[in-house]
Amino acid sequence: MNTSELLLDAFGRIQEVLHETVEQLDDQALATRPEQSGNSIAWLVWHLTRIQDDHFADAGGYEQLYTAEGWHERLGLPFDAADTGYGHTAEDVAAVKLSSEQLLGYYDAVHARSLEYLKTLTDDDLDRIVDTRWNPPVTLGARLVSVLSDDLQHAGQAAYASGLLS
Repeated sequence: MNTSELLLDAFGRIQEVLHETVEQLDDQALATRPEQSGNSIAWLVWHLTRIQDDHFADAGGYEQLYTAEGWHERLGLPFDAADTGYGHTAEDVAAVKLSSEQLLGYYDAVHARSLEYLKTLTDDDLDRIVDTRWNPPVTLGARLVSVLSDDLQHAGQAAYASGLLS
Protein backbone atom coordinates (compact mmCIF):
# COMPACT_ATOMS: atom_id res chain seq x y z
CA MET A 1 0.00 0.00 0.00
CA ASN A 2 1.37 3.41 -0.90
CA THR A 3 0.63 6.78 0.73
CA SER A 4 -2.15 7.66 -1.68
CA GLU A 5 -3.88 4.31 -1.12
CA LEU A 6 -3.57 4.72 2.64
CA LEU A 7 -5.22 8.15 2.53
CA LEU A 8 -7.95 6.89 0.17
CA ASP A 9 -8.78 4.14 2.64
CA ALA A 10 -8.77 6.49 5.63
CA PHE A 11 -11.06 9.06 4.04
CA GLY A 12 -13.31 6.24 2.78
CA ARG A 13 -13.89 5.14 6.36
CA ILE A 14 -15.13 8.61 7.27
CA GLN A 15 -17.68 8.40 4.47
CA GLU A 16 -18.90 5.05 5.83
CA VAL A 17 -19.37 6.44 9.34
CA LEU A 18 -21.22 9.49 8.08
CA HIS A 19 -23.60 7.49 5.93
CA GLU A 20 -24.30 5.02 8.75
CA THR A 21 -24.97 7.94 11.11
CA VAL A 22 -26.85 10.41 8.94
CA GLU A 23 -29.01 8.27 6.63
CA GLN A 24 -31.16 6.99 9.48
CA LEU A 25 -32.02 10.41 10.92
CA ASP A 26 -34.77 12.89 10.13
CA ASP A 27 -34.27 16.66 9.98
CA GLN A 28 -35.30 17.15 13.62
CA ALA A 29 -32.83 14.56 14.89
CA LEU A 30 -30.04 16.05 12.77
CA ALA A 31 -30.68 19.48 14.30
CA THR A 32 -30.95 18.23 17.91
CA ARG A 33 -28.20 19.58 20.14
CA PRO A 34 -26.99 17.41 23.02
CA GLU A 35 -27.91 19.14 26.29
CA GLN A 36 -29.41 21.93 24.12
CA SER A 37 -25.96 23.51 23.77
CA GLY A 38 -23.72 20.92 22.08
CA ASN A 39 -22.99 20.70 18.40
CA SER A 40 -25.79 19.10 16.39
CA ILE A 41 -25.11 16.26 13.98
CA ALA A 42 -26.06 18.58 11.11
CA TRP A 43 -23.50 21.17 12.23
CA LEU A 44 -20.77 18.55 12.79
CA VAL A 45 -21.22 17.03 9.32
CA TRP A 46 -21.52 20.43 7.61
CA HIS A 47 -18.41 21.71 9.43
CA LEU A 48 -16.20 18.69 8.73
CA THR A 49 -17.24 18.85 5.08
CA ARG A 50 -16.48 22.58 4.90
CA ILE A 51 -13.02 22.03 6.42
CA GLN A 52 -12.24 19.22 3.99
CA ASP A 53 -13.54 21.22 1.02
CA ASP A 54 -11.62 24.34 2.06
CA HIS A 55 -8.31 22.66 2.91
CA PHE A 56 -8.20 20.25 -0.02
CA ALA A 57 -9.13 22.99 -2.51
CA ASP A 58 -6.40 25.22 -1.12
CA ALA A 59 -3.78 22.46 -1.23
CA GLY A 60 -4.90 21.22 -4.65
CA GLY A 61 -5.24 24.65 -6.22
CA TYR A 62 -8.90 24.33 -7.22
CA GLU A 63 -12.09 26.17 -6.25
CA GLN A 64 -14.08 24.84 -3.31
CA LEU A 65 -17.16 22.87 -4.32
CA TYR A 66 -19.15 24.98 -1.85
CA THR A 67 -18.97 27.82 -4.35
CA ALA A 68 -17.97 26.09 -7.60
CA GLU A 69 -20.96 23.73 -7.55
CA GLY A 70 -23.40 26.04 -5.77
CA TRP A 71 -23.60 24.20 -2.46
CA HIS A 72 -23.53 27.50 -0.58
CA GLU A 73 -26.77 28.55 -2.26
CA ARG A 74 -28.34 25.08 -2.21
CA LEU A 75 -27.82 24.67 1.53
CA GLY A 76 -29.11 28.19 2.20
CA LEU A 77 -27.26 28.73 5.45
CA PRO A 78 -26.93 32.29 6.79
CA PHE A 79 -23.14 32.32 6.59
CA ASP A 80 -20.63 33.85 4.23
CA ALA A 81 -19.43 31.47 1.51
CA ALA A 82 -15.95 31.44 3.09
CA ASP A 83 -17.29 30.36 6.51
CA THR A 84 -16.16 26.88 7.59
CA GLY A 85 -17.73 26.89 11.04
CA TYR A 86 -14.51 27.66 12.89
CA GLY A 87 -15.36 29.87 15.87
CA HIS A 88 -19.10 29.48 15.52
CA THR A 89 -21.29 30.63 18.39
CA ALA A 90 -24.14 28.63 19.87
CA GLU A 91 -26.52 30.67 17.73
CA ASP A 92 -24.53 29.82 14.59
CA VAL A 93 -24.64 26.11 15.43
CA ALA A 94 -28.41 26.33 15.96
CA ALA A 95 -28.82 27.89 12.50
CA VAL A 96 -27.58 24.75 10.74
CA LYS A 97 -30.78 22.90 9.91
CA LEU A 98 -30.18 20.58 6.98
CA SER A 99 -31.62 17.30 5.74
CA SER A 100 -29.68 14.08 5.41
CA GLU A 101 -29.92 14.48 1.62
CA GLN A 102 -28.36 17.95 1.78
CA LEU A 103 -25.61 16.93 4.19
CA LEU A 104 -24.66 13.75 2.36
CA GLY A 105 -25.04 15.37 -1.05
CA TYR A 106 -22.48 18.03 -0.21
CA TYR A 107 -20.26 15.61 1.71
CA ASP A 108 -20.28 12.99 -1.08
CA ALA A 109 -19.39 15.64 -3.69
CA VAL A 110 -16.46 16.84 -1.56
CA HIS A 111 -15.43 13.26 -0.82
CA ALA A 112 -15.38 12.35 -4.54
CA ARG A 113 -13.33 15.46 -5.37
CA SER A 114 -10.97 14.73 -2.49
CA LEU A 115 -10.40 11.18 -3.74
CA GLU A 116 -9.60 12.50 -7.22
CA TYR A 117 -6.96 14.75 -5.65
CA LEU A 118 -5.54 12.05 -3.37
CA LYS A 119 -5.11 9.67 -6.31
CA THR A 120 -2.66 12.13 -7.88
CA LEU A 121 -0.33 12.37 -4.87
CA THR A 122 3.12 10.89 -4.59
CA ASP A 123 5.18 10.55 -1.44
CA ASP A 124 7.31 13.52 -2.53
CA ASP A 125 4.21 15.73 -2.69
CA LEU A 126 3.67 15.38 1.05
CA ASP A 127 6.72 17.54 1.84
CA ARG A 128 5.40 20.52 -0.18
CA ILE A 129 4.71 23.58 1.98
CA VAL A 130 1.04 24.58 1.75
CA ASP A 131 0.79 27.16 4.55
CA THR A 132 3.55 29.54 5.64
CA ARG A 133 1.47 31.26 8.35
CA TRP A 134 2.70 28.73 10.92
CA ASN A 135 6.11 28.05 12.41
CA PRO A 136 7.17 25.61 11.21
CA PRO A 137 5.35 25.99 7.89
CA VAL A 138 2.66 23.37 7.22
CA THR A 139 3.42 20.63 4.72
CA LEU A 140 0.80 18.94 2.59
CA GLY A 141 1.27 15.75 4.62
CA ALA A 142 0.63 17.59 7.88
CA ARG A 143 -2.42 19.34 6.41
CA LEU A 144 -3.93 16.08 5.18
CA VAL A 145 -3.40 14.43 8.57
CA SER A 146 -4.97 17.49 10.22
CA VAL A 147 -8.08 17.22 8.02
CA LEU A 148 -8.23 13.47 8.58
CA SER A 149 -8.02 13.96 12.36
CA ASP A 150 -10.68 16.68 12.35
CA ASP A 151 -13.00 14.62 10.17
CA LEU A 152 -12.58 11.48 12.29
CA GLN A 153 -13.26 13.39 15.50
CA HIS A 154 -16.39 15.07 14.17
CA ALA A 155 -17.70 11.90 12.50
CA GLY A 156 -17.26 10.11 15.83
CA GLN A 157 -19.00 12.93 17.67
CA ALA A 158 -21.90 12.76 15.20
CA ALA A 159 -22.18 8.99 15.69
CA TYR A 160 -22.09 9.43 19.47
CA ALA A 161 -24.77 12.15 19.32
CA SER A 162 -26.88 9.84 17.18
CA GLY A 163 -26.59 7.17 19.86
CA LEU A 164 -27.81 9.65 22.46
CA LEU A 165 -30.99 10.09 20.46
CA SER A 166 -31.95 6.41 20.57
